Amino acid sequence: MLIRSAITAVVCLLSLSSVIWVARLYRRDNASSTDWFPFFPAKHLERCPDTLDWLLPLNLSYPVRYARRDIIVKPTATAKRLSVTKLPGPLFPDFQSVNLTASTTVDLKHCEDPLVLDVPDNPRRAADAAHIIFGISTTLERLDGSIPSLLRWLPNTGAQLFVIAIKDDDVPEESKDRFHPADGKDMSELQSRMRELGLNVTIVHPLSKQDSFSQRYFSLVRVMYDNQQAHTQWISLIDDDTFFLSMPALVEMLADFEPHEQHYVGALSEDWWSVARYGMMGFGGAGIFLSRALAGIVNSKYDDCQDRSHTSAGDIRLHECISWHTRTKLSNILDLHQIDLHNDLSGIYESGRLPLSLHHWKAGGPDGNGYPLHMMHLVADICGDCILQRWQFGKDMLLTNGFSVAVYPMGGVKTLDLDKMEETWDHPSVVDGSVNVNGVDHSVGPTRPKVDLARDKLQYRLLSSTVLDRAVRQIYFRAATDEKHDEVLELVWKNLPPHAEMTQNQSSV
Repeated sequence: MLIRSAITAVVCLLSLSSVIWVARLYRRDNASSTDWFPFFPAKHLERCPDTLDWLLPLNLSYPVRYARRDIIVKPTATAKRLSVTKLPGPLFPDFQSVNLTASTTVDLKHCEDPLVLDVPDNPRRAADAAHIIFGISTTLERLDGSIPSLLRWLPNTGAQLFVIAIKDDDVPEESKDRFHPADGKDMSELQSRMRELGLNVTIVHPLSKQDSFSQRYFSLVRVMYDNQQAHTQWISLIDDDTFFLSMPALVEMLADFEPHEQHYVGALSEDWWSVARYGMMGFGGAGIFLSRALAGIVNSKYDDCQDRSHTSAGDIRLHECISWHTRTKLSNILDLHQIDLHNDLSGIYESGRLPLSLHHWKAGGPDGNGYPLHMMHLVADICGDCILQRWQFGKDMLLTNGFSVAVYPMGGVKTLDLDKMEETWDHPSVVDGSVNVNGVDHSVGPTRPKVDLARDKLQYRLLSSTVLDRAVRQIYFRAATDEKHDEVLELVWKNLPPHAEMTQNQSSV
């Protein structure tokens, strides 16, 4: 357990360094994604490295079984993101034993030429989101900890972020105050640091020192509405752990709605019990979007809604206000995700779907260490919306880019209905009398039963992802079982221009 904790700590530091490095590249004047991540010709790749020094910071227990492969992405106008793209050959060569205890120099016997994968011709598309204002209510400490994830989706979009920040909620019961206010100097220093990293953020105090958490959340509507500009069309309430995987896709989704009409856009909880209890409302962690027209009405009824509502949840207070003063109903967007499911969420991440948003990723999971989305998302700098895209290699291996490599030794992938999501999570609470028996048919369904990890599915989870010179390295890891050695799979993703010489072509079936 101590070794695993140490690995997690080191990986987080490496990930943060990579994310900040990318952020500084982003801020180069007039630099597009292809300017700062230029295409990399296949003929310049090192087919079989003679050192593996980059594995040392991961504190692995040696020897390990190791295999690697370079992947060259080829943006192609005709390529589409499918539920799964099938390729006939293996992804990795045979494992070989590696021991870096004495030296990082290795003599790899099993190496393969780079694999060329066709991807849609939209790598790291720029998104113009200047018409959106985002709002978060949180503590200074949690906001500081959210910088790595914010750096993955907010910079260079033109979108503003307003944050209502406090120090903490730990106040004596006899106190008339609801929270400890943040120090103004600390707020200013954090705001300056975030802006230097390219985050267009403004940090403010709560509107009232007597505001509860739900009141502070609801007051984001007033803060954002009062700071709107002529081109503002949407205000969005999010949590400090809301993560948008593709800002261009988010902007495209909102383009389906007329901002001068009243629109309440968001997502129901994936858990039907929560929907049955709290109603047909937008759950805040998935992201809630109010059109300018609706935001104006909510703002005009602000005092009434603050005084009239007695809920402890901010998203419920917002829903109540909209219900009391308009006939506007929620436009439920299935690709926005609250993530009210618990324990192993592999089924969601391995579904092949591209979520617009994910939430509750900082904690949980089977090991309690959460899902490092800011690290998983680095590969998007190489291949755009390829994050969480699935490729099948041969009969028994599935790569879910940025999350896992899964091997199915008992019958292979053909035994799975890959159009259905695997129910890896704990079963939600049952709603008596509901036909939604598994509790998720309305959200992530259709689903299929969970696969036995001890026998039918060998899962290598992403352990580390780092930015290299014009590339991204991923390390996938599977702990030893039955006194065998830990196993490590390495992928290095690089670009290929359309005119470059390729060493291998993709073959889809």
